[in-house]
Amino acid sequence: MLETLTVQDAVELAVVERSGFIESRHAGVAVVLSPEGEVIARHGNADALILPRSSLKPLQAVACLTAGAVLEGEQLALSTASHSGTDRHAEVVREILTAGGLNEDDLGCPPAWPSDSATRDEMVREHGQEARVRMNCSGKHAAMLRACIATGWPTEGYLDPAHPLQAHIRDVIERLTGEKMAHTAIDGCGAPVYALTLTGLARAIHRIGTASERSPFALHRVAGSLVKAVRENPWTIDGPGRPDTIAIERLGVFAKGGAEGVMVMVAPNGTTVALKMLDGSGRASAIVAALLLARAGGLADADVAALADALPLTVLGGGAAVGAIRPGAGI
Repeated sequence: MLETLTVQDAVELAVVERSGFIESRHAGVAVVLSPEGEVIARHGNADALILPRSSLKPLQAVACLTAGAVLEGEQLALSTASHSGTDRHAEVVREILTAGGLNEDDLGCPPAWPSDSATRDEMVREHGQEARVRMNCSGKHAAMLRACIATGWPTEGYLDPAHPLQAHIRDVIERLTGEKMAHTAIDGCGAPVYALTLTGLARAIHRIGTASERSPFALHRVAGSLVKAVRENPWTIDGPGRPDTIAIERLGVFAKGGAEGVMVMVAPNGTTVALKMLDGSGRASAIVAALLLARAGGLADADVAALADALPLTVLGGGAAVGAIRPGAGI
């Protein structure tokens, strides 16, 4: 029986306060690593298994690069993104595909509308339709296809867990996390996603987030390039006004949210946090992660306060502010 995350494993990470009344509570688990990669704080059972969802993308992107995918700048950053499907995002994904002799029909992710409301509204006005390139994981899929082209693996069936690409990705994930993958599931985009501990996820993200482009090890060099590309192009990773992009722009962190309330964040000094909200809500994930980094000395309190002002954390009543989403008693 897999030791998956339970209610008993969790602590209160955030609350929703309305007019002085605690309306909702977000229970979850978090782990904080020092700049040297040592565990310095645990909130709940960080050794229970979770599915990291899109917070696994930095590991998958590193694996694609080590398999031979050649990407730089915006294209490299988009390989690890959960983008909002704007025209600019779609254009860069098409560039990744075209450079490999591929097109949108090669993508294995499902067609989707952009999550960016302005882009979606414009597409509806122009009688557009769902497209694979607009799906938030299309950058990851394009990078996977480029890795197949570079290595000579078939692009057909590239999402099958038994495909050589996915076997390579799984091997890289195990090297970065220091764990054997306990279970294989299928993510919302159709790609394999693996069960691992929150501690293992934090360990891997710390290794990626503190890697140097000048490392003698190829895996570390490509990881350093990936993090640099994301920090230089924060619009790619999420989208205008969205939490990951805001956090990267304002704090200089490396941040990657995942579905079902997962978040990883690495401060410029290497302090790292990984967390999972048990109820699957991600609305408090970015601010809780930033606060935990600040408490560990990785970020300035004033900068985290400014981030809180920029995130959609205000609770409204009749159009006026009557409360806020804020950290809970468990941290």
